Amino acid sequence: MRLDINLASQPYQDSSNFWFRWGLALGAAILATAALLTYTVTQCLQARREQADIDSIRSKIAALTEQEISAKAFLDRPENRDTRDRSQFLNDLFHRKAFSWTKVFEDLEQVMPAHLHVVSIHPELNTSNQLEIKLTVAGESRDRALELVRKMESSQRFQQTAINRENAQAGAGQEVQFEISALYVPEPVVGTQGGK
Repeated sequence: MRLDINLASQPYQDSSNFWFRWGLALGAAILATAALLTYTVTQCLQARREQADIDSIRSKIAALTEQEISAKAFLDRPENRDTRDRSQFLNDLFHRKAFSWTKVFEDLEQVMPAHLHVVSIHPELNTSNQLEIKLTVAGESRDRALELVRKMESSQRFQQTAINRENAQAGAGQEVQFEISALYVPEPVVGTQGGK
């Protein structure tokens, strides 16, 4: 049997190659879609868990805030004001008593660069009830004060260190004074629960 094929009107096409490529592209698209769907579902579930955690924390904060307001209202009653004031006074006294001049000078000695010395030091409690040290140091250059600030920042005992003011003294020595403030974090005292 003889077949006459006119290639001009019916050109030959390799359909198996076309279907193979089309199948590969379709498979890749399906895999990419499945991966994207899996990622999206995972992220949605994670977002729901995180939102539930956030809602739980917010409700705990609201409950604690309500307790704080209730406790403040209780302490503000006329019959409780004396106890509140005495408690606040004793807490302030304990904070001041916890301050050790010897320990502060030991900690400063660890970070103090050469050719810089302490002129004055003034500890006080700030509004957040944290111990703040206002320090005046003097030296021959600003670089020494910057070095002190860097060392204090890297220390575990000093936080939020900053140079507040700088004064150059006139005269032959040309000494420069710096006022530095920092929060002081004393080392925890070990073995205070059982008394001394």
